[in-house]
Amino acid sequence: MRMSRLVFPGITMIAVTYGLARFSYGLLLPNISQDLAMSPSISGIISSLFYLSYCFAIVLSTVLTVDKGPRVIVLIAGALAIVGLIIMGVSPNVWVLGFGVLLAGASTGFASPPYGTAITLWIESDKQGSANTWINSGTSIGLVLSGIGAILLASSWRFTYLIYAFIGLIAFIWNAKVLPRAEANQHVIFKMGKLSFKGVRGATLLIISSTTLGISTAVFWTFAIDFIKSTGNYSSWQLPLFWVILGIFGLLGGFSGRLVKQFGLSFTYKWGCLIISAASFLLAWHPEQWSMSYLSAALFGISYIFITGLLMVWGIRVFMTNASLGIGTPFLLLAIGQVIGSLFAGVIIDFVGFAPTFVIYGFMGIISIMLGPREAKSKPVDKINYEH
Repeated sequence: MRMSRLVFPGITMIAVTYGLARFSYGLLLPNISQDLAMSPSISGIISSLFYLSYCFAIVLSTVLTVDKGPRVIVLIAGALAIVGLIIMGVSPNVWVLGFGVLLAGASTGFASPPYGTAITLWIESDKQGSANTWINSGTSIGLVLSGIGAILLASSWRFTYLIYAFIGLIAFIWNAKVLPRAEANQHVIFKMGKLSFKGVRGATLLIISSTTLGISTAVFWTFAIDFIKSTGNYSSWQLPLFWVILGIFGLLGGFSGRLVKQFGLSFTYKWGCLIISAASFLLAWHPEQWSMSYLSAALFGISYIFITGLLMVWGIRVFMTNASLGIGTPFLLLAIGQVIGSLFAGVIIDFVGFAPTFVIYGFMGIISIMLGPREAKSKPVDKINYEH
């Protein structure tokens, strides 16, 4: 299969599931909270449902992809995104909104694994690394699209979600036409290895660090827009511009993998964690100044995409005999950390406010620096697949 034939619909589906169905919630949260009378605590609980359903879905989709093939699982992801977005758009209360969030969050977990399999099956080996990179850039593209949509549609969050659902339908139809059906004699085989962390050097540190990073980033994804809106210094178009900047610089973060080879995994990991922390500190310092908040968005966009790639490289190094476990473990635990972080962030904001909460979560990123890989240099990694 020609690479572009798979990559372009793949980018669109990842943009819909990650950018529009999942991460746009933080952008639209101020208006959703106002219309549905949600407190920060409730907002944090609802946000945690995205990550919770993602955790279950990514495990389930990895298993089902082997049995059903990538096409079916990609279409399940698209269907969940469409239905979830529609339910969120028409939700009369937080209970219905929460159900829509569960479905939308699950779509992201179902979207990622099958594309990796599809690329392995249908793209030439020398082009697979490039195909993975482009498809996974859909997350940042989705963030940019969601920001532009919010600028154009202002406070009409319900209509915005319905438009996103229509875009999701286009992605669904496109992928249904492009992805081949699984043949009866086609078998996808994965070397699963031994599913155990016992005796694996560095596994405990990887688990703790991934979870801590998940906690530290949760507050930014969920409450950054709510925070800067609370200052009263931003117009209706300046708020979503924050999201657009985050997405654009996230694309740049995907090209930073070469730093691992030049400076080593340990060094680059520490800098990635430091920049993530700096983004939270900067926003807490002067949220009312657009120059500071936009710089914060840029730093977070670059560092988040970059650090998730480093976690994958670290995971593969730890689980050298089981690459699938090495990739899955840090991303699953990152999501678990984001579940925990979202739950507590809303409660802390209720008690002490936005700025102290962002400072607390910034220090969680600092803690991650001390939990990073101990090796000075990373082993060569030819193909890095940055996922979120």
